[in-house]
Amino acid sequence: MSIKITDVRAIKGDSAFLVDDGKTAILYDSGFGFTGFKVAENIKKELNGRNLDFIFLTHSHYDHALGSAYVLEKFKEAKVVAGEYAEKIFKKSSAKALMRELDRKFALKNGIEKYEDLADNLTVHITLKDGDKIKAGDMTFTALNLTGHTKCSIGYYLESEKLLLSTESLGVYVGEGVVVPSYLVGYEMVIDSIKRVKSLDVEKILVPHYGVIEKKEAKAYLEEAYKSAVETAFEIKEILKTSTKEAAVKYFVNKFYNEKVKEIYPKDAMLLNTSITVDLIEKADLAI
Repeated sequence: MSIKITDVRAIKGDSAFLVDDGKTAILYDSGFGFTGFKVAENIKKELNGRNLDFIFLTHSHYDHALGSAYVLEKFKEAKVVAGEYAEKIFKKSSAKALMRELDRKFALKNGIEKYEDLADNLTVHITLKDGDKIKAGDMTFTALNLTGHTKCSIGYYLESEKLLLSTESLGVYVGEGVVVPSYLVGYEMVIDSIKRVKSLDVEKILVPHYGVIEKKEAKAYLEEAYKSAVETAFEIKEILKTSTKEAAVKYFVNKFYNEKVKEIYPKDAMLLNTSITVDLIEKADLAI
């Protein structure tokens, strides 16, 4: 089987990649709302008249999922696939309000003041739980709960091709061996998720916001993801013994917020998430 993976993002902060075996086309994450129609245009150009069959969402955050409402306007037959927990989140008006607010803030930073609001159209057609199989043409994926970044984070494993469509629970990869830990709901969950993926027969990983990494790079990514998650947690724990939460947040930001991370990670989101991270690590039992 020959699978082509194409970057269809509108901007680097998006997470949207097309997985296509020539018969069945899957959009893996869908990016922001304000870039959703542009992502759809990129998909149309790539498919050249063919239909988009599925949208696989890794979790419910606005920069991964909100664009799906816009893509569905252009590909009405596509089926949105996500975990059961993500479907519940999409039904909450408070969650959609937050997604809408964060999306508009980042749109303004990109010089976009007006665009159609389709947040209320968020939907999931097919829900999956851990271990469920989903058949996409000749491709059969297994859903994997890979929690830690969010409770709703899932990956999609195509065993026949040793391909994993991954999640941010493993860490945000920016190249050059740098993996930013992304534990927002559970340190132990992140460690378990990384260990689970390391136990799989995986040679190719599609990483959110980044793209495909293969073989030696994929193995190195998983090793660094584990190392970075553990070491950073212990470093934060040490800082909190003698200093403030603000000092721990500053340490994390200084350690990871380089120019490449800035391209994909809005500053306000980085600060908010780091604050949550520090609170979580303070309470965590740092088993490894």
